[in-house]
Amino acid sequence: MTAPRKQFAEVIADEILVQRAVQGDVAAFEVLIRRHGPLMRAYVTRIVGSLTEADDVAQEAFFIAWRRLPELRDPSAVKAWLMQIASRQAFRHLRRRPAEDPLPILEAAHPADTQPENVAIRNAQLRALATALDTLPPDLRQAWLLREIAELSYDDIAKQLDIPRTTVRGKLSRARASIYAQMEEWR
Repeated sequence: MTAPRKQFAEVIADEILVQRAVQGDVAAFEVLIRRHGPLMRAYVTRIVGSLTEADDVAQEAFFIAWRRLPELRDPSAVKAWLMQIASRQAFRHLRRRPAEDPLPILEAAHPADTQPENVAIRNAQLRALATALDTLPPDLRQAWLLREIAELSYDDIAKQLDIPRTTVRGKLSRARASIYAQMEEWR
């Protein structure tokens, strides 16, 4: 895609891109992938614990989305719909993983400040957060990841988990309180 066309594509609303993609416009779907792919990858990485596995899961999620795009009722909700597909695929991937395999340590991105001391502190913080998340019950962890990593609204989380919005609020409150208590030394 040429630079002017690429810039133009980035300002097109998701709804229009979805409509074009449903009609077979591969370039429109590619814009949706570029727009929402990084968030999906980050979210899936946090669930499966590996960038390599996350890439596979995200690719599988996009394949499913391409096939099921005509089923999307509200094109303006494509981000939440894609995150829902990614979430289902990530948790399906975890269920297929042998039970005896521990979750790998999250491969952390390089921080902007690469001083060894700062890198060590940041990595220790990420390990502490990963440990705090691993201690949460699966339902609380999933709600927290959907809100904090996937950036879904409470309503979208409620739909995805098939629970009332008030239950989502309660799960997030309990998850945050637990993480807050476990991360006390990092404040």
